[in-house]
Amino acid sequence: MAESDGGSGLNIHPMDQFVVKPLFGGDVVHWYTITNVTLWMALTVAAVSAVLVLGSRKRALVPSYSQSVAELLYGFVHKMVQDVAGKEGVKYFPYIMTLFTFILGANLLALIPTSFSTTSHIAVTAVLALAVFITVTAIGFIKHGAGFLGLFWVSSAPLALRPVLAVIELISYFVRPLSHSIRLAGNLMAGHAVLKVFAGFAGVLGVGAVVPIAAIAAIYGLEVLVAVIQAYVFTILTCVYLNDALHPSH
Repeated sequence: MAESDGGSGLNIHPMDQFVVKPLFGGDVVHWYTITNVTLWMALTVAAVSAVLVLGSRKRALVPSYSQSVAELLYGFVHKMVQDVAGKEGVKYFPYIMTLFTFILGANLLALIPTSFSTTSHIAVTAVLALAVFITVTAIGFIKHGAGFLGLFWVSSAPLALRPVLAVIELISYFVRPLSHSIRLAGNLMAGHAVLKVFAGFAGVLGVGAVVPIAAIAAIYGLEVLVAVIQAYVFTILTCVYLNDALHPSH
């Protein structure tokens, strides 16, 4: 929001757009409260389902636009999983495909004016990152048992350094969900905040807002790119972590 504050200058609140609000009255948010986050997550699921399920249900030889998009997404993620995690990782393709399409859908829907960016909230991205962390760790121990601990033992290093490197590897492993979630939320939040600031300048300047509007257009184009790249980065890191669980030895 941008407004003149009693003639004392510009008053812009770029973080107001990230406030979680109940949809049906009241100001208190409980765990069961339906909020704007709930709404836009549901819309993301509906949009992704429409593209992937409804759009490709006819399986036409000459694909429609939605079928082409669905096939492109399927082929892109499938190749990513196979290239990074190997053939063993392909069995986990449905989970990774779900992650990628949900994050991509949420990122793109957040670019609609007056929408809400769910993936700019650490609460959302932390759940996604923790789910990946717990899943790949469970896969590692189920498939390899205690042999999964070989991920932390750098056998190619000198013997005297191995214990030190093991501690470093262990710390870096448990930091993964933190970096995984903050990277996505931070990039989305920063971009939307910058857009709001320039929109505030444009609103105050009125007809003279040529420069802020041009900046908004440029940043908006950049944010579309960021939305796609961040979905890709989150997904490819998931594939890397999955590969570590499937092939833990250094």
